[in-house]
Amino acid sequence: MRADEAGIRQAFLSRLRTLEQIRSDIYLSGTDMRDFLLSPGAAGGETQHSAIVSIQNQTRAALDGYGRNLEPEEQDTFQALRTEIDEWWQALQTAFQWTPAQREKLRYTFFYEQLVPRRTTMLQIADRIAEINERGLNRSEERLAASAEHLRWSLVVTFGIALFGGLVLAIATTALTLRLEREVERRLKETTEARSDLQALSARLVRAQEDERRTLARELHDEIGQSLSAIMMEAGNVEAVAPTSEIRDRVLSIGATAEKTLNAVRDLALLLRPSMLDDFGLVPALNWHAREMSKRTGLNVRISVDDGSGSLPEEHTTCIYRLVQEALNNAARHAGARNLQVTLKNESDRVIFSVQDDGRGFDKGMVRGLGLLGMEERVGRLGGALQIDSQLGRGTTISAELPLPEMPEGEAETNAANSYSAG
Repeated sequence: MRADEAGIRQAFLSRLRTLEQIRSDIYLSGTDMRDFLLSPGAAGGETQHSAIVSIQNQTRAALDGYGRNLEPEEQDTFQALRTEIDEWWQALQTAFQWTPAQREKLRYTFFYEQLVPRRTTMLQIADRIAEINERGLNRSEERLAASAEHLRWSLVVTFGIALFGGLVLAIATTALTLRLEREVERRLKETTEARSDLQALSARLVRAQEDERRTLARELHDEIGQSLSAIMMEAGNVEAVAPTSEIRDRVLSIGATAEKTLNAVRDLALLLRPSMLDDFGLVPALNWHAREMSKRTGLNVRISVDDGSGSLPEEHTTCIYRLVQEALNNAARHAGARNLQVTLKNESDRVIFSVQDDGRGFDKGMVRGLGLLGMEERVGRLGGALQIDSQLGRGTTISAELPLPEMPEGEAETNAANSYSAG
């Protein structure tokens, strides 16, 4: 059992490290590609090109090593990841063949329509492989627990037989039994602690994802948004002093294109993580998202929030916003709903929220997508419970309860004051 446990843990950690290396390589190559796209002149970007080639070799070596020890249920998902990564490198190589003029013209389109979606797809596939690994670890833990239980019963039988063999042998067998039982309990405790560490790692990864979204959103808004605004202002200045109508028309076209791009950048930043979620709190962010969904899809979204719902911890705020966002998207894309009701109640020791639509509903036994699994994982990480009530033709209700941590009195008053100011 000790050898099996050590082998299982070592194999799982090795595969996890390989996946983390692949994720890191994808992030680094995306950063280097962004620097290459922004580098000026024909000679610019040679350093990034060399770095991406080196990262490509490392990634291929990691994929080859991981592929030698695949589980049967990982075959399709791993092949999909490998295909996406190969297409990722082909896309990067295509960009390296551009002339400086092509790079200047195509850099933004290539970055937002090729790099960002492909990187997101690859990271999602890597996350699915990590979930398969974790399920494999859980099955191994169950087999070890069953082996431990079987061992206990075997020792009890051995102890009973030894009583007939003599008092001395019985005492020795008892001592050995107790020692082995302590060893088994210690091993089981270590396995439980390892699982808790994995859950903590998953929580850190989610927080890192939110931090990455927050950083990307602010960079898009502050850096690219300001640059596009400057282009619009300069286009207006040039249009005012243009000597001919043809030049004025071209300048107006440039300004219109910059304005359209600025609106697209702002929409992308808001979709990544709306700044009002950090600046003003949960309630304004939910109201904004409801208005945007109504504009885009024609849905009638109503938000019902009681007093005090804005003074929640940051993790609870992010969890509720993401769950409501996922529920509204599912209702708009799949349910064919026309009306949605979002309710949020804040009690003394817990927060309760629900999203109810009048769509076509679904069979919970037949439909189990990644969106619902992500909801359950977010709620479970905070110690809450998620409930999905849906019937065909009668709509869907998604509700959850999240326990609230105890806060010192001074901190609670500060949060309440901030919530009042934001409102």
